[in-house]
Amino acid sequence: MRFTTPLSRALLAAALASAASLSAAADGPLQAGHEYLAVTNYPNNLTVIDTGTDSVVKTCTLPDAFGPGTIQISPDRSRAYVLNNHYGDLYGVDLDSCKTVFHAELAEAGNERARAMFSIGLSPDGKEIYSVVNPTRLNRDSYEVQSPRLQVYRTDGGLDAKPVRTFAAPRQTTMLQAADDGSLFIVGADIYRMNAQTGKYDVAVPLRNWKQPLHGQPDVLYVWPQQRPQHTLNLLYTADRFKDEKKDPASAQTMYGYVDIDLKTGNATVRDFAPVTEVYFTGGLSPKDPNAMYGVLNRLAKYDVKNEKLVEAAPLDHSYYCLSFNRAGSKLYLAGTFNTVAVYDADSLKKLKDIRVPGGDMAITTAQMFTR
Repeated sequence: MRFTTPLSRALLAAALASAASLSAAADGPLQAGHEYLAVTNYPNNLTVIDTGTDSVVKTCTLPDAFGPGTIQISPDRSRAYVLNNHYGDLYGVDLDSCKTVFHAELAEAGNERARAMFSIGLSPDGKEIYSVVNPTRLNRDSYEVQSPRLQVYRTDGGLDAKPVRTFAAPRQTTMLQAADDGSLFIVGADIYRMNAQTGKYDVAVPLRNWKQPLHGQPDVLYVWPQQRPQHTLNLLYTADRFKDEKKDPASAQTMYGYVDIDLKTGNATVRDFAPVTEVYFTGGLSPKDPNAMYGVLNRLAKYDVKNEKLVEAAPLDHSYYCLSFNRAGSKLYLAGTFNTVAVYDADSLKKLKDIRVPGGDMAITTAQMFTR
C-alpha cells in the first residue's frame, strides 16, 4: 500500500513513532516504585506486567525449553530466577535487559538426569539459590534412582554455575522458600526446616504426621511457591473434621484449610477456613484483611475465615491455577493455563480486565508479584 497524501504520510509517521516509543519502553529498565507481576509461558517467555496500568511492559525470551516456568524474584528485584528446561535447569534473567546472567544444569554428571519439582528458592541476601534435586543414574541397561539432594549455588556463578554445597534432602518434596534467618522451609510429606549451611533439618510443621484434634490426615497440594506481599509461605490442605473423639466417618465434614508460615518469625498458622465444595489449586489470605481467604481453579471464591463460610464466588472463562494479590489487596490476578491474566476486584469479585501475554499457554507458571 502506498501513502501519497500528506495526511496519510503524517498518520504513518505517527504510528511508527508510537510503535518505536512502545518498543523502547518495553526494552528499557523497570521503574522504581512500580509494582509488577511476572509470569512465564510457551514457547519460552518471561513476561512482566505493570499492575498500575494492567498492561504488558516487556517480554523476555528465555534460553532452552519451557517447563515448569517456576519463578522467584531476587530480593533486590533486579532478577527473575526460573526453574525451566523440563525441570532440569535454573536460569537468572536481568529484568531490565532481559539478559540471561545465571545458568545451572542440575545434573552433576554426564550419566545423570536430575529434575527439581518446583523447587527453587533464594537466600534473603540474594547471594545463593537453592533447589532440591531428584537425580537418576543412567546406566547402560537400567535407570537407578538416587537419593534427593539440596544443591546450593552462588547467584554470581555465571552461565555455568556449579553447586558450592550439597546436602541430603527429604524425599517427595517440592517447593521451598527461605526464611529471614537463612533457613529453608521445604514442603513435602511434612514441612521441613533445613539449615542451609549444614544441611541439618527437622519437621517444622507436621502434615502427614500432624496431630490436629478431631481431624483426619490432610491432603496437601504444593506446587506454586509464591512470594506473597505478607512475606509468608502459604499452601492449602483438605482434611476430614470430626464431631467427637469417635471419629465417625459418616458424620465427618471435609474442610479446606491453610498453612501460613511467617518467613520473618518462622511462626506457622494451621487453620480450617470452610467446608469443601469444590477444588482449588491455589489460595491466599488478603494483604488488607487477614479474615478474607481466596481460592481459585474453576471458580474464584472468597471466604470469611472466622465464620468458615463462603462470601462470594465468581464464574471464570476457564480454569486458572495461580492466584496473586497486589500489595494493596485491592486486586486479584489469576494466571496459568491459557495466555491471559485475568484481573478481578478483590472486594466484589467483578472482572476488571484480561491481559493477554505474548506467546502461548502459561501452563503451570508460578506468577510472582513484586515492587521495584
